[in-house]
Order: sequence, then C-alpha cells, then structure tokens
Amino acid sequence: MKVNKSFLLALVLCLFSPFASASDKPNIVLVFLDNFGWGEPGFNGGGIIRGAETPRMDQLAAEGMRLTNFNVEVQCTPSRSAIMTGRYAIRSGNGTVPLGEGVYGLVQWEVTMAEMLSDAGYATGMFGKWHLGRTEGRFPTDQGFDEWYGVPNSTDESVYTSVHGFAESGLPETYVMESTRGMVPTKVRPYRLDYRPQIDRDLTDKAISFMSRQAKAEKPFFVYLPYTATHFPAMPHPDFAGKSGKGVWGDMLMQVDGYLGELLDTVDELGIRDTTIFIFTADNGPEALSAGETSMTVETGLHGSSGPWRSTLFTGYEGALRVPFAVRWPDKIAAGSVSDEIVHAMDLFPTLAKFAGGKVPDDRMIDGIDMAEFFVGEKEASGRDGFVVYMGNDIFGVKWRDWKLHFKEQTGWNGVLREYTMPRLYNLISDPQELDNVLFPHTWVPKAALPQLEEHVVSLKNEPPIPAGAADPYKPPR
Repeated sequence: MKVNKSFLLALVLCLFSPFASASDKPNIVLVFLDNFGWGEPGFNGGGIIRGAETPRMDQLAAEGMRLTNFNVEVQCTPSRSAIMTGRYAIRSGNGTVPLGEGVYGLVQWEVTMAEMLSDAGYATGMFGKWHLGRTEGRFPTDQGFDEWYGVPNSTDESVYTSVHGFAESGLPETYVMESTRGMVPTKVRPYRLDYRPQIDRDLTDKAISFMSRQAKAEKPFFVYLPYTATHFPAMPHPDFAGKSGKGVWGDMLMQVDGYLGELLDTVDELGIRDTTIFIFTADNGPEALSAGETSMTVETGLHGSSGPWRSTLFTGYEGALRVPFAVRWPDKIAAGSVSDEIVHAMDLFPTLAKFAGGKVPDDRMIDGIDMAEFFVGEKEASGRDGFVVYMGNDIFGVKWRDWKLHFKEQTGWNGVLREYTMPRLYNLISDPQELDNVLFPHTWVPKAALPQLEEHVVSLKNEPPIPAGAADPYKPPR
C-alpha cells in the first residue's frame, strides 16, 4: 500500500497545530488598561520604582511573551476602535475622542472582535469602559457581546457632579450601565466620585463570575476587561488606599496587580490555564502632562510613566504609541520570550481569529496582520515593518522599523502644534526621546518608509472612511 506523504504531513500538522479546531477553541482574556504607560510594570523596568512591585504582571510576562514594541492609537476612542475592528480608527469614523453629546461610535456594519468570536462559538462578556458609542444600537451588547457592565464613555465624567456649574448646565450625568445581548441597557447607578474607587473591583468580580459560568458550561469564552484604571481621577479602592506607603500611584499599581492576580488565579482554579490565551495591555500611554511636559497639573496631581519613550497620549511620540504587552498561552507561546518586533493593536483581530477559528471579513480593508505564527514561535518576524501614526484624523507621521518620520508634532494635549515643510526623522534606538532630527544624511529612510503611507492613502480613496457619527443602517459606497 502506497502512503501519501502529503496526506501524512497534513495530518501531523493538524494534530499538532496550535490553531483551533472546531472542538478545541482557546478561551481569551483581554485585560485593557486605560492610560497606562509603557514604564509602569516591573517587567518593563517600572514596578517598585513607580511605587509598588508588580509581581503578578511580572509573572504573566515570565510565563508568556513580552512585546516591547506593541503599539496602539494615541487616544482612547481610536485605540478601542482599532483593537475591536482590526482597522485604523479613521476608517470607522472614530479617529477622534468625541466631545459634546452627539452620536458617535461604531456603526452596525462594522464587525467587532466580539462579533467575530461570537460567530465562532464563543460566549462574550465585556466589563468596563466602552467609549465606542452611547446611543441606541451603539452599546457593547449591540456589537457582539452577550453581557456588559460598565460605563459607555470615560472616567473623567465621574467628576462632573462634583464641579462647580455642572448642576446648572442641564446636561445629563453619566451612569454605570448593564445589559445582555438584544436588550436595552439599564442604568445601574450614577457614575460619581463615590463609585470611582469601587468600579474596578466590581468589574473584576463580574469577569470572574462570567469565566466561572462559561467554564462550568464547557463553553469557550472571550472576556474583554477594559478597566477604568489608571485614568484620571486615579482613586484606589479602600482595600488599597495607603497600602503601598508610596502615595496614590503606588496604591493604584498594587490594585491593578492585585486584580490581575485574581484573574490569573481564577483561570488556574477553573482548570483552564492551558487552554486560555491571557493578554495584558493598555489603550495608550499615560495621562497628558502640561504644555512644558515637566510639571504636574493641579487637577491630577500625578501622572504615569512612559519609560524611556517621549511624552504621553494625545501626541505622535512613542510614549503615546507604545504600551505594555504580555500574553500567556502555556505550551503554545514560549515562556519567557521577548520580542521587539513591531506589533499593532489592530493585529490582534486577525491573530485571535486564527487561534479561535474565526472569520476575518473580506468585504472591507483590514489593516491588522495575522501574526499567529509569530506568537507561537514559528516565525521570528512579526510581518509588520511599520504603520501610519495618527493624531485624531490627522496623519502625524510614519513609523518604520527603528525609525520615525514626523510631519507634525504636538507636545502634550494642550501643547504647541508644529507642522514641518520637511519631515523630522528620529532613530528610535539611539534617540528614544525623539529629539535629534537626523533626516540628513538619512534621506534614504523616507524612501523606504513612505510606500506604506502611499498605499494607505490610496486605500482610503478606494474605500472612503465612514463619516464620524454616521447613522445606522450604514452601507458603504461602492
């Protein structure tokens, strides 16, 4: 009997492939912090020098892969849009953080990570900050999540009722909400300063309950846990207030690390450690500083750390773009591995789709790259050389390998905007603070870096972006 070698090879690859079969789908836990800089965790050199050790963050990194060049969008809403859709936020009409009370967020035509995983057979739960819509049809349970508890917008709104003039403004206050798929979200309680220190405790408890219920039902699950920490105002839970002895920031680090540890322990106790992909990252760099980037504002009194990288969110610098990232998947992702390959939050959509057996839409531009083989060590290169750097809907620059081209620069959220007739070029290895323009003699770099921008601009012409605030039902022009 003649044996078909191609068939045997295919069978072996199927048996030992880390990618999901119909009956073996990994659970996925995505912890997504708010305004949490690259330099905060111990595994990135922070931890104790920031006010508290971070043993559980460090444990997660040691047991999995740490990415030192994981990138996001530079503001909350665009970053959340990118990670949910696998697309630049400009494509979805969410390039800017919304102001005012108008309609914003994801249209129903967009396919979210939750919808993709739900279609692949997953139970989907979200617990935390959404910031991708606050009106009918735009809540998380309208976008693929089976359950949601959290806030539709941002945590700065918890301050509203305590400041002078708000009561007379006629504006509605923000509520903590909850919902299940197909239901109109209900208001649970006002989101005020009295609940600000409590909310992440409740988010953690609800995520643990969700995981426990799905594990008992033997159903694969996706938990999206976008914490409100460490967004302004940073107010630790009473269990952690004063615990670090190093001030509010040390207390907040202990809280984040403690809650992360509870999630990791739950995964172990449920016996699903080996079948769970656990990701820890953030939406953008730390809170914006003053225009001079040196003093702390009176209102916040503290700010986070972007490590060696320059600046904060609301800028095009590395301090806004690079955030902590650690992922664990025992026996699939090598423990203790570290990579400085460029990865973008958009890449998680197609990568997790590959792991979960999900479908990536083929009727629209997907900017994310499937990096499944990179994550499991089958390839050393991520497959991404760079990306376009947006600040709002404006292109501020292009990142390419170890280089960064800036067409515009803004120092801090209220800093001076500078536009250049010739781009500034920085070498991120020798100049992580992006201070020394080396365009000359390195004019070869734009020649190598700009084709990706040209392709991006052409794609926006071929597939026009969804207008901000577009109404449902939305149908793209063809």
